[in-house]
Amino acid sequence: MTQQGVRWTADQVLALAPDAASRRAGGKLGAAGPWSETGTDGGAVWGLCKGSGSKPYQTVVDVSDVSRPAYTCGCPSRKFPCKHALGLLLLWVGGDVAEAPGRAPEWAGEWLAARRRRAAERDAADAGGSAPGPGDPEAARRRAERRAERVTAGATELEQRLADLLRGGLAATEQAGYGLWEETAARMVDAQAPGLASRVRELGAIPASGPDWPVRLLEECALLHLLDQGWLRRERLPGALAATVRSRVGLPASADGPPVRDHWLVLAQYDVADSRLTTRRIWLYGAESRRTALLLSYGAAGRAPELALPVGLTLDAELSAYPGAGQPRASLGERFAPPAPSAIRPPGVTTAEAAARYGEALRDDPWLDSVPVTLDRVVPAPDGDSWQLADADQDTALPLTPSARSRPGLWRLVALSGGAPVTVFGECGHQGFTPLTAWPRGAGEAVPLH
Repeated sequence: MTQQGVRWTADQVLALAPDAASRRAGGKLGAAGPWSETGTDGGAVWGLCKGSGSKPYQTVVDVSDVSRPAYTCGCPSRKFPCKHALGLLLLWVGGDVAEAPGRAPEWAGEWLAARRRRAAERDAADAGGSAPGPGDPEAARRRAERRAERVTAGATELEQRLADLLRGGLAATEQAGYGLWEETAARMVDAQAPGLASRVRELGAIPASGPDWPVRLLEECALLHLLDQGWLRRERLPGALAATVRSRVGLPASADGPPVRDHWLVLAQYDVADSRLTTRRIWLYGAESRRTALLLSYGAAGRAPELALPVGLTLDAELSAYPGAGQPRASLGERFAPPAPSAIRPPGVTTAEAAARYGEALRDDPWLDSVPVTLDRVVPAPDGDSWQLADADQDTALPLTPSARSRPGLWRLVALSGGAPVTVFGECGHQGFTPLTAWPRGAGEAVPLH
């Protein structure tokens, strides 16, 4: 428990891990064996963990804000949080850390006091309006124009490269290797179009990736061509679609929508990592507005993003939407209370309605991989060598994506269902459905599946 009375789970702790290796290592340290002098005062957890050296590692975790835990440890690991912090939290959520209010050791108390002092100073500075004022708008306009010119040059070059690729035939890409794509992606980075660069790198992973790879490569080349043309003719597009094109190309945007205060249910949270960045995706559902919104939080490679919202809790807060046609992304604004348990569940749809919803969304954003959907009364069932979510009341089903079929969350979903209908939230797209969270029939807490 934290001071706000929110109970953590082992799944929420492991979701903080920066990578799979840290998750496994932290799990091994979630037992009392290597720990000594552990304690908690409700807002923090501390303990000494025996390592390879003569002196144990001093580990402290500040859990006073469930959405923004903080960590320190004496180990030399560059990962954040380290395996010792994860192990200590697992020990804590398992009930194996004794309550010790007001009895934190000096080394833990000093770090906690310094951290909370800095937080108070930042809050005071924010309240005093000490944030820097806006820059020169004319200079900002000139920078934006110069960047747009570079992006246009990059998009024009990419169009020529796609034409050369199709003229030479897709079969040649199997022998060309990944270097061709990486060099093209580097050119898009130089053009300050990271969205185009990312899509080019995705093209490089398709050749020789399995049956029908030329078909998939042609489809993705067509979508990239459409994005190029959208940028080159953006002045002729409707405003919302033009904003979507700018976002897909990779130009920065600010959340300029009016703040919407609601009780936001945390539907799902998971991380996507590459060699440079860890992106945390958090899906929320507004109980009053009935809107589904996406928060993105980032961390450098090897470090978990700062924002963490436990699945199944409700947050009383304001969200502001980003521009773009049908874009669910939002920015988290003022929070009026800490996350709290809730019995709210999002309304569900049938599998046929979910597929139709994705098709409708493609009209606003042709490059959309998936849409957030809650399925009501579905049953996980095998389908040959694959799996699907079958509608309990209709003769329809959605296949699971290849990535979902290889995750342990599938078996957790099967066990939760036991052959009976369940409610499942996830992402529905052209590859199928990826389940992220499930609720059992009747009353019951949300079960993360990712």
